[in-house]
Amino acid sequence: MANNNAHVQERNHQDGDNADIRPFRIEVPQEALDDLLERLDRTRWPDELPGVDWTYGTPLNVVKEMAHYWRNDYDWRKHEAKFNRYPQFVTEIDGANIHFIHARSEEPNAMPIILTHGWPGSFAEFIDMIDLLTDPRSHGGDAADAFHVVIPSVPGYTFSGPTRETGWSSNRIARAWATLMNRLGYDRYAAHGGDGGSLITRALGMADPDHVVGVHVLQLFSFPSGDPAEMANLSEEDMRRLQILSNFSEKAGFSAIQSTRPQTLAYALTDSPVGQLAWNELLMGMGEPNLLTRDQILTQVMMYWLTGTAGSSARQYYEDARAAHRSEPSRAPTGIAVFANDFQSIRHFAERDNTNIVHWSEYERGGHFAAMEVPDILAEDLRKFFRLFR
Repeated sequence: MANNNAHVQERNHQDGDNADIRPFRIEVPQEALDDLLERLDRTRWPDELPGVDWTYGTPLNVVKEMAHYWRNDYDWRKHEAKFNRYPQFVTEIDGANIHFIHARSEEPNAMPIILTHGWPGSFAEFIDMIDLLTDPRSHGGDAADAFHVVIPSVPGYTFSGPTRETGWSSNRIARAWATLMNRLGYDRYAAHGGDGGSLITRALGMADPDHVVGVHVLQLFSFPSGDPAEMANLSEEDMRRLQILSNFSEKAGFSAIQSTRPQTLAYALTDSPVGQLAWNELLMGMGEPNLLTRDQILTQVMMYWLTGTAGSSARQYYEDARAAHRSEPSRAPTGIAVFANDFQSIRHFAERDNTNIVHWSEYERGGHFAAMEVPDILAEDLRKFFRLFR
């Protein structure tokens, strides 16, 4: 690590920013955990219509059961210790604080990779993938597939802390990631993301084409343009996937509110842990199956609660809704892994917006949070895709 950091300091003079990289460790004060328990004890529960299940939002019985487990059985310190097993750092880029894990492989020819989360996730989505990627030979894989792993917290999210100015869209975050990888001394690197991280990763491939060897995502958010001729060529399977998108859009009230009134939302979520839990309903599947455990769900909720970043993380939706979008397609070498219980990307539209798709996998297990649900499957898909560029 010392040799790499020496290289970092040499590169720092070139990126024109406050380029210090400082060690970081997660140490939540006990008072914050005690306060959480007291607030859970004082929860004011809403009423609920009979027999509506998930149609009006997260059901009362689901939230009560999760809150009871949170109050009585969940152990934050266990997860905190797990995160602190890996080297963490903070740095400032373009005026924003950036927290990140930087786990280097011992394999001499490891490829650097940056992994990007979305909402309502965090860097912790990838915690069970780090060893699989840095040390494949210890997990039944080939040492030639090893990665140096960089996992940043998106500006405004969790331990990166709140953004301090407007304009932090996915495109700006992608430019910050290019600066981060440069600052770490990586001239050639891979990129992966899911959910909002897919948007950032695709934008990174367009923003830093001389250094990004390829982008791998869980979703390519390419939709019908409105041209009737485009719809005429869709297969029965394509139409099924469009229906999945339509069904999700009917439930995604969080997107509409975060895209328009993130500050108004912030007061409730910053003051009520159960409010934060219920608002992060995407983690609980919104009525659809997923493989997440209660601990995985609550750890993501804790990230927002303990850092008070519910409102600042929501701003990414607001900024993306108003950001200028590049009209040209992405030409970066692109791979995608589509999981059964997730948004289903439609290849017909994806190839219109991404002209260099060289890898397309489909899996019958896993969903929107594949890095947590099926880390072994996703890690192997990353190895397979990036073998093309080693």
